[in-house]
Amino acid sequence: MIHEILPVGPLQCNCSIIGDETTCDAIVIDPGDDIADVLAIIQKHSLQVKQIVITHAHIDHVGGAMKLRATTGAPIVLNHNDYTLLKMLDMQAAWIGMKSPGKVEIDHSVADADKVEAGPLLASVIHTPGHTEGSICLYFPAQQKLIAGDTLFAGSIGRTDLPGGSFEKIINSLHEKVLALPDETVVVPGHGPLTTIGEERESNPFLQKK
Repeated sequence: MIHEILPVGPLQCNCSIIGDETTCDAIVIDPGDDIADVLAIIQKHSLQVKQIVITHAHIDHVGGAMKLRATTGAPIVLNHNDYTLLKMLDMQAAWIGMKSPGKVEIDHSVADADKVEAGPLLASVIHTPGHTEGSICLYFPAQQKLIAGDTLFAGSIGRTDLPGGSFEKIINSLHEKVLALPDETVVVPGHGPLTTIGEERESNPFLQKK
């Protein structure tokens, strides 16, 4: 498995470029910005992008998706529960003082238990509402790797005070779905350093059972 993590944009969103070494099929997760740098990694490994997966519709995760689609021809996928949030990109841009990326078009919706593939690499979609209504994580069971979006961070969880956020829902998503994964699972959060399910189960203050 080729997996390069590139922090992109002013909020340093972790964009994942994941490819299969044999077929060179790839998926790109959360291309929020800096698409020239993303394309340089794709070119370095001679990858063919088959899907652009967005974990949730915040501007720092989806802002560069249309540029990447225009270059690669790959479809953009997002959970349908975030379509409303996607229509608020101009407002989101104003909140953080960024230029709006314009309209982002979604080619397909992905739902809980759907599969995302790059050659023989297979990930399961886990719908984890809470940070947003349509937040998803991608779990690669063979590699024991979770692309968590902004649902789980090292030592923290996604904020729930923005439109579509719910503290109750994110805690439920984490306990019912994310913590069901093996402790050895490597977690790639939407921002910041990598962690593991075991580390977060043991020390994340938001995940301690009262």
